[in-house]
Amino acid sequence: MKRLLLAAFLALGFCASLPAQQTSLQMFSSSAQPSTSASSFHFALVPELAPPPSASTPFSTYASSAAALPNAPAPPQRSSSSEILYSWDLAVGYEYVHFDSAPFTSNLHGLHTDLTYNLNDWFGLEGSLVSAFGSDVFRERSKYVLYTVGGRISAGQSSLRFAPRLTPWAHVLVGGAHLNPQLANQSKNGFALQLGGGADWRYTERLSFRAEADYVRTMLYSGSQNNFQIGIGAVLHF
Repeated sequence: MKRLLLAAFLALGFCASLPAQQTSLQMFSSSAQPSTSASSFHFALVPELAPPPSASTPFSTYASSAAALPNAPAPPQRSSSSEILYSWDLAVGYEYVHFDSAPFTSNLHGLHTDLTYNLNDWFGLEGSLVSAFGSDVFRERSKYVLYTVGGRISAGQSSLRFAPRLTPWAHVLVGGAHLNPQLANQSKNGFALQLGGGADWRYTERLSFRAEADYVRTMLYSGSQNNFQIGIGAVLHF
């Protein structure tokens, strides 16, 4: 009987000591872990001791900081076309003229000068001057001067693979013609209509080579004449 009472007392004492042990263990574990609020408080007071930012910074943070930066200047835009349009074209070259009239026929050789102001990439205002000399007719040196103005239409840079630098064009010009020799009771000056075209081959941005041909109708010697002329030369773009 005494042994049973002693065992019962020991069991009751062991059960009573369990809650006190659990409480002490909880207090020890909580005191061993650092306080988050305390650590944040100390880092706020001393920023130099704060740990570096984590590598897993959200992408939105970088996006917002980039958006706050001033915009960088845009790069210069370049035209898709390699051909540069200049306002003026000055052409100078050789000209062959065949003049055919009732009193006489003459083949003349000389120079032509042409100046064009380009309003846009396909149309320009043109002025042309041709001066040529031929053989003697009626004991007088034959001379031919053609001065005309009008419009020029350009087809733009060629899309042909074998001639990418070729620029075809056409023009319609009106003006006057002056011709020697002098015939009795006939004027050496008359009306002239020039129709024709040609092509420019661009050698550099400012230099091209030209070939052209024209039909020229003149009103001289109390009649009309159907003439033609062809020429080659160089064109300066500026």
